[in-house]
Amino acid sequence: METIDFVKLRQQLDEAVTYADFVAARCLADEGLMNAQYQENLNEIMYFRAQREIIDENYKEAIKYLGLAIKYNPSDGASYNDRALCVFESTGNEDQALADFDKGIAVEPDYATIHHNKGWLLNKLGRQEEAILCFNKTLELEPGRAVTYENLADVYLNLGVKQEAIKAFQNALKYLNRNYTEIKEQIEDKLNVLLSE
Repeated sequence: METIDFVKLRQQLDEAVTYADFVAARCLADEGLMNAQYQENLNEIMYFRAQREIIDENYKEAIKYLGLAIKYNPSDGASYNDRALCVFESTGNEDQALADFDKGIAVEPDYATIHHNKGWLLNKLGRQEEAILCFNKTLELEPGRAVTYENLADVYLNLGVKQEAIKAFQNALKYLNRNYTEIKEQIEDKLNVLLSE
């Protein structure tokens, strides 16, 4: 079995989950788990086990595996990120979720996804100004991230800043992978509503 690039595989899995391509996500999680087991990499074994649980919406089980992934690699920002999301999904405990995001950012500050997801949660909690800072940091680290522009547009809509929301939706469309036609149509619909107001 050839050596696998776990970083690349994690990025592909993250994109598949982000855009709700759960068939691809399951295949990627299985591939990651199989390779991690072959290499006897405990951190990656636990991480990919957690991903399978997340895909099946077994968040409490995923939290257990993510805790073990962090134990085997305390610098794994992705595991803190995913545990934060699972905690919020399963318990609604925003303080614990934000604490996990902050721990993940502390150990892996250049991991764009964790800044994005913290921004998503802050926006959901009505903390738009803080969310903007997180999304801007995400875009500093990963400038062409369509989903971040889409979420930034939602923040601006929550703040009533229509022109900034329009710009953000336009950027989301500019960078969105053309294979995600359903998401493209959803963004275009939102944009058309804003432009017709």
